[in-house]
Amino acid sequence: MTQLDGIVKPKTKRSKRFLQSREPKLVENIKNAMLIKGGNTSQVVTQALKDIHSLKKPNAVLYKKKNITRPFEDQTSLEFFSKKSDCSLFVFGSHNKKRPNNLVFGRMFDFHVLDMFELGIENYLSLEDFKNAKFPEGTKPMLIFAGDLFDTDNEHRRLKSLLVDFFRGPTVPCVRLSGLEHVLHFTALDGKIFLRSYRVLLKKSGCRTPRIELEEIGPSFDFNLRRVHLASDDLYKKAHKQPKQLKPKKKKNISHDSFGTKYGRLHMQKQDLSKLQTRKMKGLRKRRGEVTEEEQSSPKKAKSD
Repeated sequence: MTQLDGIVKPKTKRSKRFLQSREPKLVENIKNAMLIKGGNTSQVVTQALKDIHSLKKPNAVLYKKKNITRPFEDQTSLEFFSKKSDCSLFVFGSHNKKRPNNLVFGRMFDFHVLDMFELGIENYLSLEDFKNAKFPEGTKPMLIFAGDLFDTDNEHRRLKSLLVDFFRGPTVPCVRLSGLEHVLHFTALDGKIFLRSYRVLLKKSGCRTPRIELEEIGPSFDFNLRRVHLASDDLYKKAHKQPKQLKPKKKKNISHDSFGTKYGRLHMQKQDLSKLQTRKMKGLRKRRGEVTEEEQSSPKKAKSD
């Protein structure tokens, strides 16, 4: 590939396909995540990155080498890795005396850092600590958010949006009942974030709808919220802008109620019911010699000679 005046021109068909895969699209690809270890890490942080990688598979890249960087002070290395691996989500793990067992969740827009949330691990149980069956790789999880802070506080609303982006998986038109196997539950309470992972068990209930039971399979995290880096409102609005081709067209005279019922309004011309064709019956036919009220009221016209 050659670069002239900021424009990259491919020389081979392979490089052309590579550049086409990186071009903007109307429908985005699945967001990939990169998991990076800092210069100093603990065993808890290393195992936590492995478990998050297991939850995100196969749309995740786990870097095993240490990278000396500080995301809140210098973001150039993260942006370099993002462009190199084509990842718009990242988790950076580090450990020091001031901020022990530290995880930084973040996302990119146009290969530049958009949001970052620093979460400290207080209590942690790994996947290996739960001796039971796990869900298959690539399972689309169901996300549950509990706590008023996710709706009232601006920072927690942004954190909720980031977690949805990170764990939602591929966009699919429909999911079969037996495919609902994994639940991720997030709770915001007293400045802490609790993450629990459950496996859905479908039990016999004696009817068509099965009985649901949840079995905790790990990992289990108790986070405390530390530093936060939020994008400006203008940049955040620009990142959520949709192209005109994807915006749904507004349909006239159609409305929906609070339960999702669809209502339509039809505009018709005024009908003359006297000219309405009805079913013919023998009992409704006029007989000879019968005079209707209209004929009695209207005077007879005199014959002209």
